[in-house]
Amino acid sequence: MSQIRKRLDQILPEIKKKDFLNNKGLGNEIGFYLFDYDPEDELIVRDHIDFLIRKMNNNPDTADIVEFDLFNIMIEILEDKGYLDKAFKMEEKSGSQKMIKKIKTTISLKSNARLFTNYISERIAENQIIFITGVGKAWPIVRSHTVLNNLHPEIEDNPLVMFFPGNYDGASLSLFGDIHDDNYYRAFSLVPRNDSVI
Repeated sequence: MSQIRKRLDQILPEIKKKDFLNNKGLGNEIGFYLFDYDPEDELIVRDHIDFLIRKMNNNPDTADIVEFDLFNIMIEILEDKGYLDKAFKMEEKSGSQKMIKKIKTTISLKSNARLFTNYISERIAENQIIFITGVGKAWPIVRSHTVLNNLHPEIEDNPLVMFFPGNYDGASLSLFGDIHDDNYYRAFSLVPRNDSVI
């Protein structure tokens, strides 16, 4: 069995633990977790996320999982603001870089952090586990550390797992293994790479 599959198989037992669901044993920190993985394993990870959602949400004795794909949220926000068609036309006329710069300004998490935090916080209920996906698809417009920093003060009772295509060493994020995303010290590694071999 491959390394990634061994690590993925450890997620279900972790998220079913009462300490995980109650955010216990974390030194009073909010239960934010990262599951980092090699970008080439993206499709395997996506399939396993679907499996986890079906497994948990079809069992009345376990917490439900609610998934938020950052790319899909970004597209929905652009559609709601009436900017999506304009973005496509701008890309045709001026190229991808100009279009990306304009979208970053339009939905900047630094100035419009509420766009994403409200979207997520308004769609969660008690006793749900939050999965954040689509990190790689949403880059470079949406940055993972900014999302986590903005969600941290908003979500206290729901454990959150971000699936991150890159490396997380407990202090910094490296998207795709070579793009330094920024320091982020508040998340715990859900299944550390070095502890994954049984």
